[in-house]
Amino acid sequence: MNNDSTVYPAMRECAAEAARIAAAVPKDRLTAPTPSAEWDVRALANHLVLYTSHGLEHRAHRTEMPETLTARDFTTDPEWPEHYRVALDRAVTAWADPAVWEGEIGAGGGATPATAVAALMTLEMALHGWELARATGQDVRLSEETAAFVLGVVEEYAGMYREYDGFADPVRVPATAGTFARALAASGRDPHWTP
Repeated sequence: MNNDSTVYPAMRECAAEAARIAAAVPKDRLTAPTPSAEWDVRALANHLVLYTSHGLEHRAHRTEMPETLTARDFTTDPEWPEHYRVALDRAVTAWADPAVWEGEIGAGGGATPATAVAALMTLEMALHGWELARATGQDVRLSEETAAFVLGVVEEYAGMYREYDGFADPVRVPATAGTFARALAASGRDPHWTP
């Protein structure tokens, strides 16, 4: 069962890794393809920035994201990776408050336990961070503990993601595949994808 003591360390590690990956995105690669066929690097980077930093912070505060953020192309600012890092730090700090983990986030039938929201947002950081890394010639560096956490979240929520076309069918990988590679494969991502 995930709780703040298991999710928060993974959140912090995935946020630091996402920031590191963003900082190394070449400025001339924004139109390059990514493992998400419908997104180029620019669209993927914007999704990552919007939801895993601003979205994560707004969820902690139980507030709606303003339209000025949802409509923004963050990558038009040459300093977007640094702004993303700062926004990620602010979001992760917001989740350091134990009270944030109590209760649910959202209203009515769409309310979700805060721990589940945090786990899913951490999953987004890991999977989309990997996509951004692969699209720009980088590797993802996650501890075995965090990789196992990501795999567990993928396995728990795969049905829900596939229902909304968030995951493709699982990709077959060798039995010797590493933990994070198995998480990617279980989410319908090919761990060996190349541009």
